Amino acid sequence: MIFSRIIGTGSYFPEKVITNSDLEKIVDTTDEWITTRTGMHTRHVSERDEMTSDMALKASLRAIEAAGIKAEEIDGIFVTTVTPDYAFPSTACLLQSKLGIVGAFAMDLEAACTGYIYAQNLANALIKIGQCKTILIASAERLTKMTDYTDRGTCILFGDGAAATIIQATEEPYGILSTNMSADGSFGELLHMKGIGSVMLANRDVMKVEDNLIKMAGNEVFKVAVRMMVDASTKAIADSGLTNADIDFVIPHQANMRIIEAVMKRSGIDPDKALINIRKHGNTSSVTIPSALDEAVREGKVKRGHNVLMTAFGGGFTWGAAVVKM
Repeated sequence: MIFSRIIGTGSYFPEKVITNSDLEKIVDTTDEWITTRTGMHTRHVSERDEMTSDMALKASLRAIEAAGIKAEEIDGIFVTTVTPDYAFPSTACLLQSKLGIVGAFAMDLEAACTGYIYAQNLANALIKIGQCKTILIASAERLTKMTDYTDRGTCILFGDGAAATIIQATEEPYGILSTNMSADGSFGELLHMKGIGSVMLANRDVMKVEDNLIKMAGNEVFKVAVRMMVDASTKAIADSGLTNADIDFVIPHQANMRIIEAVMKRSGIDPDKALINIRKHGNTSSVTIPSALDEAVREGKVKRGHNVLMTAFGGGFTWGAAVVKM
């Protein structure tokens, strides 16, 4: 029986940092207000010439090094992002070129903050049917370039960064035990970014850039996000054949501390099992889960044999979860 296991992780965050105090000078907010409502203290900001593919490359090289493989061993590349360098070529193709790989498939996958879970699901399937042996998932986001810094409700949330995971076939009983992914497009207007798309470009003579940056109805999103993440987590645990007590760590999407706390409480899992990096990175969309995983692995928290639950929710709406035995 073929399993698909994580053999290497890596992450990268730009040097430039925006603190809550910096945001106090831009919009009507305070450090206390931001910390209380989101749990965030700092977030990273990419330079003007630092592209999404550049950040993906740095994270990918670290994951490849950690995995102990050569880049040319990679059979396929998924890049999860809502902030691609271009409409096309895909950021995955750009990353492939920068890695010096020829022949491996390369594609962008856009499922907003749930992108990593979606990509992990697809990588798992491709490996189990024998089409691929080694797959790179690179999650990279430049959300600060899509943020409206006049909107006090959203500009405090987002940061830039990248994280990568190498998934490889194995006959050992380790790896992805279960995974699921779902969506409901009827909620699309509650969280969206209409820029980049053909609708904006076709009407660029009358549309304002500010109207096409990230927009979110926070309270409404909160309610749905918690419910969907809990449902996905419950299903993933059941499908894995494990119980809540068997889960060693939970890596929830780092959107907001209140969401994380609510998900842990309603899931019935010890909140101390949650791995959190939102304080220093903010919401980095599909990057949050793999970056938190990389940090936990490098810090020695997550080790071989640990059962890790990952759960996410994003614009679309999309949601999903996975249980992985490290």
